[in-house]
Amino acid sequence: MNAVGFDNQKYLMTQSEQIRKRIAQFGGKLYLEFGGKLFDDFHASRVLPGFEPDSKIRMLQQLKDDVEIVITINAGDIEANKMRGDLGITYDDEVLRLIDTFRELGLYVGSVVLTQYTGQASAQAFLKRLDTFGICSYCHYPIPGYPSDVAAVVSEEGLGKNDYIETSRSLIVVTAPGPGSGKMATCLSQLYHDHKRGITAGYAKFETFPVWNLPLKHPVNLAYEAATADLNDVNMIDPFHLEAYCTTAVNYNRDVEIFPVLNAIFERIQGESPYKSPTDMGVNMAGNCIIDDAVCCEASRMEILRRYYAAGVKRMRGQGDENEINKLKLLLNQSGTTPDICPAVSAALAKAEQTGAPAAGMVLPDGRIVTGKTSSTLGCASAMLLNALKVLGDIDDDYDLISSHVLEPICSLKTEYLLHKNPRLHTDEVLLALTISALNNPVAQKAKEQLSRLQGAEAHFTVIISDEDEQLLRRLGINVSCQPQYEKKRLYHK
Repeated sequence: MNAVGFDNQKYLMTQSEQIRKRIAQFGGKLYLEFGGKLFDDFHASRVLPGFEPDSKIRMLQQLKDDVEIVITINAGDIEANKMRGDLGITYDDEVLRLIDTFRELGLYVGSVVLTQYTGQASAQAFLKRLDTFGICSYCHYPIPGYPSDVAAVVSEEGLGKNDYIETSRSLIVVTAPGPGSGKMATCLSQLYHDHKRGITAGYAKFETFPVWNLPLKHPVNLAYEAATADLNDVNMIDPFHLEAYCTTAVNYNRDVEIFPVLNAIFERIQGESPYKSPTDMGVNMAGNCIIDDAVCCEASRMEILRRYYAAGVKRMRGQGDENEINKLKLLLNQSGTTPDICPAVSAALAKAEQTGAPAAGMVLPDGRIVTGKTSSTLGCASAMLLNALKVLGDIDDDYDLISSHVLEPICSLKTEYLLHKNPRLHTDEVLLALTISALNNPVAQKAKEQLSRLQGAEAHFTVIISDEDEQLLRRLGINVSCQPQYEKKRLYHK
């Protein structure tokens, strides 16, 4: 089994306690800006082994009687039809998905706020949809000079012209479908309006990374830089924290750069600022829950390597640039990371050299290594998957889990009727064929039962695999990386 480096139970307990303390600090009402993913935080679970992807939601569920969720969305993003790349849905649809998810988890969603609203047609249509669904909505407007012109921002013509969001709970979690949605501005607007109404309230920020009480160049923090290499975020020592407390703390450039402005806004709204540094604003306790630093360091180096390969693939697809690659090369060097740390890489490359065709390598969660080669009926990803199930099920390597009588007709269907040029089966097609075989074949059934044991495996491919294969492997909990090259030299790859 994979080693554990993070105490998730301690995290749930200490994080909830820290948030309760911050609510009490501000007299019983707190606007908590949630950065990153509220659920399905797989980056955190990869670099902090033991961290559960749904930990943040579980932590909020412990506070659910006090929690009210406000979702912000930039009206310009609705007009531009902005998409979530990982889910393939628009930001406005993602808002509806988030509401459904929060409700299913027993969390109260109070309202949706359209920020940067100027009457955009698509935004108006979305407001009507929200009204039809019985969801309360508010509009916030562009503020000239935001955030640097403090006098203009903190005025009736600035924050004062925004709709006031009616809330009923003590912990207001402000989240969004993606970056640039106006979470912080929404919190500041509420502080302004609450202060006018004589309501005592405060602001805090929840960001898991960088981990403020780990060293600047700790692999966990370097892995965060790798994850945001396309944004060119940079971890740095918080100079305000160092000056105020003579203690080093790690933050990132955007929070450090904006802090003097935020400080001035707090002072203008409330008379004084509650914070001496951007690190003070955070409530993250993840660093206190690491129980095996070496395990987290190793996992973080693996994540940096994956990000490096992923950036190479992006560049091949025309979606990345050389600056991102160079940033990741620097992070590889700073963390002492080379491809040698991942046995799946060398296994895949050796198999490709041996067969003269695209190949795959996988390190199973128990450390055993399997490979997959390309054949006339199976791509290397499908072959690797079947081989892994054989190893986990102690099934003879020469045994055909899926009969050629099943595989060949499916391949013929793809080329003769569905007009695919490539007859080889994707991983989803292979699993369907395996499931059918399992109806009458107990060995195939035994292989299928091993699928849950692939969680946490590490797979590498000598070519860029299809989106279908990559998505299925990730759904099985397998970490995927690819050499940044296509199997064939052509302009269109699908």
